[in-house]
Parts: sequence; structure tokens; C-alpha cells
Amino acid sequence: MTTEPMQVLVLGVTGSIAAYKAADLTSKLSQAGIPVQVIMTESARKLVCPQTFFTLSQRPVLTDLWTLPDWKPGHIDLAERAALLLIAPATANILDKMAQGIADDMLSTYYLSHSGPVLVAPAMNPRMWHHPATQNNCRILQERGVQFLGPVSGKVACGPEGKGRMIATEEILAAAKACWDCREPR
Repeated sequence: MTTEPMQVLVLGVTGSIAAYKAADLTSKLSQAGIPVQVIMTESARKLVCPQTFFTLSQRPVLTDLWTLPDWKPGHIDLAERAALLLIAPATANILDKMAQGIADDMLSTYYLSHSGPVLVAPAMNPRMWHHPATQNNCRILQERGVQFLGPVSGKVACGPEGKGRMIATEEILAAAKACWDCREPR
């Protein structure tokens, strides 16, 4: 008798200063009994250490396409087990890659292989959020079924007030749990 691999929630962490909030989100998801597999971009690793997420999720953090523990491509293996992709924080860079089908790192490559629901929690400077390119990419992604959680207005780390701040981790947690609870068994 073969055992089906455990379903996981894939949490993509990108290079916004809000990346530190993803550690709290990882902890809360794990405490809620949701297995979390973290994928970090290179920029995210400059802000938060992968060891933090390893400790909180109790799973090795995926950071690149070229360090694989097995013969099977990591993004494809993970796509077969993932019930949900949540990217928090989602930078303008990752939204652009997703909308344009650019697969040049572990997270963007994984996104293209993922077949389940996708939630993104944008976090960026208000000028970046309001830029026509970002808004166009968001429309493209929404048309493809990507669900946006925010952003909200408020003070951002780089100073100005405006829309671009990541929503509260409690709100992201609630949306992720609702999506997780509605998943279909594989």
C-alpha cells in the first residue's frame, strides 16, 4: 500500500521589508495545523534568514532551483503536493514575473507549475503599487484567478503614507485557512 504525500501550503516570501511578517504568518499557520513549505527569493534572504522559517515550519526552506535533494525537480515535486500557494509579501517584481510567465528563480518557476488556488498579499511603496505596469499585471493575474489580499493604505517602511502596505497577518491567516479548509483531497 502506498501512502499519498501530505498536502502542504506553499508560502512564497519575497524581498519586501514586510518579509519579517511572513515569519509570524508561518508560525500561525503551523500552529493552526497547516503544513507550510516556504520558498524564499534571493531578495527575501537579504531581509530575513531562511533558518527562521526552517525553525517555524520544521521544513527545509527552498531557495533555488539548483540545490535539490532528489533527482526530481523540486518545483514539480512540490506542485504535486501543494494545495495552496500564498505569496506574502508579494513585491511588484514577483507580480510582474507571474503575469508575464517569467521563471528565473525558485518561486516564479514554482508558480508556473502550481495548479491550485493562489493568494497574494502585495507589499510595496505606494508609487510602485499605483504604477500602470503594476496595475496591469494585477488585472492580468486577477483574470487568471489569483486572489489579492490587499494592499491597504497606511505608513510604509520607506516613509510615505498610501496604498501599498501589506494587510495584517491575521487577515492573511484567515483567508489562507478558509482556502485551506475548502481544498479538495488529492
